[in-house]
Amino acid sequence: MLNEINLARADLNLLTLFEVILRERHVGRAALRLNLTPSAVSHGLGRLRRLLNDPLFLRTPKGVMPTARASALAEPIADLLAWARNVLSSAEPFDAAKSARRFIVGAPDGVSSVFLMPLLALLRSRAPGIDIGLRQLLPPQGGQSVERAWTPLFAELEAGAMDIAVAPIDRAPPRFVAHTLYNEDFVVVARARHPFAARPTLERFCQAQHLVVSMIGDPHGFVDEALAKQGRARRVALTVPDFAMGLATVAESDLIAAMPRRFVAMHAARLAVVSREVPLRLRTFSIRAAVPRVALMDAGLAWLFGVLREAVEGERGARDKRRAKVHAAQ
Repeated sequence: MLNEINLARADLNLLTLFEVILRERHVGRAALRLNLTPSAVSHGLGRLRRLLNDPLFLRTPKGVMPTARASALAEPIADLLAWARNVLSSAEPFDAAKSARRFIVGAPDGVSSVFLMPLLALLRSRAPGIDIGLRQLLPPQGGQSVERAWTPLFAELEAGAMDIAVAPIDRAPPRFVAHTLYNEDFVVVARARHPFAARPTLERFCQAQHLVVSMIGDPHGFVDEALAKQGRARRVALTVPDFAMGLATVAESDLIAAMPRRFVAMHAARLAVVSREVPLRLRTFSIRAAVPRVALMDAGLAWLFGVLREAVEGERGARDKRRAKVHAAQ
C-alpha cells in the first residue's frame, strides 16, 4: 500500500496515465490519447515508477508490456478512478433529459438488431441529447466453448473500449454485473425454394454448402461441434464478418446458414428468405448485458443499463402482442 509520504507526492493524473498506457500498450499512442507529448508521458511514467517502486511497463519491439505488479494494480486503480470520477461528477447530478453524453454498446449485429430500435425509441422520448455508438462484437476465435469464446470482452469493458457489452455470456467474473435480457436459439435460413427448405433433413443439412459468420474467417463453430457428436460434418463454403451480410448473401445464393431466430424473424420477409428448424439439437443461449460492477457508480451508465433492459422487455411484450393477433386472425 502507499504510505503517508508517498501519498503526499501522489497525483491523480498519474493514475489516469497508468490506465491509458495499460490500455494502449504504447507510450506514443497513450500520449496522443492524453493530448500530451511523448516526453511528458515518459516523465509522468518515471514519477509513477518511483512512487510505486516498480518498472510497471517493459519496452518491447511493439510497445510496452505491463509487469506483474502493474497487472495486479490494474483493477484497484480502475476502481479508484471510477470512484473519483463519480465523486467529481456528483456536483452536477446526471439528468437524462439534459445529458449530451455518448455511450458505446458492444454486441453482435444479430443481437443489436433486437434491442436497437426500442432503445432508440426510449432515448428519443426521455433523453434526446444522448448518442449511442454500436460496436460489432464476435468471438475472436472459433472452435471454443461458449464459456471461453466471449471472455476477451471483459478486458475490453475494463479498458473502456465500450460501456456495455451485450452477448451470449454464460458466466461473468464477480467484478461484473450481467443481466439476462432474453434467451436465443438458432434456425436455418435459406433462399425461398431452396431444396433444404422443401425437406429440411439432417442429411440435406450436411450435404448443403454453408455460410458461417466469423470475425476472422474461422469456419468452425458450435454447429460443427454438435455435428461431430453425431459423427457428421458439413462444408463451410463461405465465412462473412457479420450476420447482416450473411443473410443478404444467403438470399442471393444456394448457401444456407444457422442464424439467431429473432434476427431472422426481423429481416426474413424483406429479403425473401425462409427459415427452418435446425435438424439437430443445438443449445439455447442467454443474451446478457454486462458492465463492470464499479462502473455502475456512474449514474449515467447505470441509467442506460436500466433503459436497455427496459427496451428489450418492451420489445418482447410487443412481439407477444403481434403473435397473439396472428393467432386470433387464424
